[in-house]
Amino acid sequence: MADLSHRAKYTEDQLFRYLDHINLHELHGPQADTFSQIKEKIATNPLKWLTTLQKHQTATVPFENLALHYSTHHSITLDPEYLFAKVVGRGRGGYCMENNCFFGTVLRTLGYRVVSVGARVSNATNGRAGGGYTGFSHMVNVITIDGKRYMVDVGFGSNGPTHPLPLVDAEVSVGIAPQRLRLLWTSIAQNTDPSQKLWVFQHQNDPQSPWQDAYCFTELEFLPVDYEVMNFKTSHSRTSWFTYMIVCVKLILEVIDEDQEVVGTVMLVGNEVKRRIQGKTELLITCKTEEERVQALEKWFDIHLTDKEKTGIMGMVTQLTAT
Repeated sequence: MADLSHRAKYTEDQLFRYLDHINLHELHGPQADTFSQIKEKIATNPLKWLTTLQKHQTATVPFENLALHYSTHHSITLDPEYLFAKVVGRGRGGYCMENNCFFGTVLRTLGYRVVSVGARVSNATNGRAGGGYTGFSHMVNVITIDGKRYMVDVGFGSNGPTHPLPLVDAEVSVGIAPQRLRLLWTSIAQNTDPSQKLWVFQHQNDPQSPWQDAYCFTELEFLPVDYEVMNFKTSHSRTSWFTYMIVCVKLILEVIDEDQEVVGTVMLVGNEVKRRIQGKTELLITCKTEEERVQALEKWFDIHLTDKEKTGIMGMVTQLTAT
C-alpha cells in the first residue's frame, strides 16, 4: 500500500544546482562537497542554516505572478518538478504557493521536518476596507527544530518575514529595518467562536507605527490537494488581484559586519519599479510600454521572457499600451 503521507523531495544533483543558484557556497563548496557533508553541516546548527537559506532564497527567487500574464496558458502549477525547472532552470520565481511549495521541498530534502499550513490574507493587505480576512489563499511552512516550531514564509513579497519566526505569542523581531514583525496567538473578528485561535502575522513599518495584520494561519496541516483547490481559485478568480495586477519582488541582501542581512526590496508593481532600502523608497522607472517593462524585468530581476511569453499578455487587462 502506498504511503499516503509521502511528500516529494529533490535529488542530490537538484539540491546542488539549487545551492549554486542561490549562491550559498558555504553549504556547497570545497568544505561541503557531498550531500551527506551538507546535511552534517546543517545538523550542527539547523536554525542558523534555515535562516541563511531563507535569506538567500528570497534574495534570489522573486515573488512574482508573471505566468498569469506573460504566458500562453495563464495558469499556475504546484508540481515540484515543474517548479524546480522554473526556479533553477529558468531563474524565475512564483507567487506564495509556488515559492513555499518549492522551498518546502528543498528543506525536506535537506532533512528538515516540514509541515505546510494554510493562511488567510488580511483584507487590509489586499487593499480592501472593513477589516477581516479572505478565505484560505496563502501557504506557509512550519519547521520544527529541537522541539521548537518556526514559521517560514518565502512567498509574501516585501512585507513577508525575512527569517524564521518562532511560534511564540507577541515576540517581536526586526524584519527589514526599521520594520518589526511578530506573531499573535489569538482569535479573529470573523470567528463566531472566539475560543478558536490562530497565529496572526503582523508587521510594523517602524516602532512608532501601528501594527498591521498581514495574514493568519492555522496549525492544521494542509494537504497537496487542499492547495490545488486554493491555487485554482487564486490564479483564476476575477476577484483575485493576481489576475489583474503584475507584481515582481526580490529582496536585497548585503554584507553587514561580516553577516548577510536583508536591507531592502526591489519591486515591480503594475508599470512601476521601485527600490526600498531601510524604509526609504526610490522610483526607478515608470514603464509606458510592454518593451520597457520586459526590459525592466531583465535589468532589475534578471528575468528573461521568451517571445511566446511576451506575446501572451496581448489583450490582457494588464497589457501596457502606449498612448
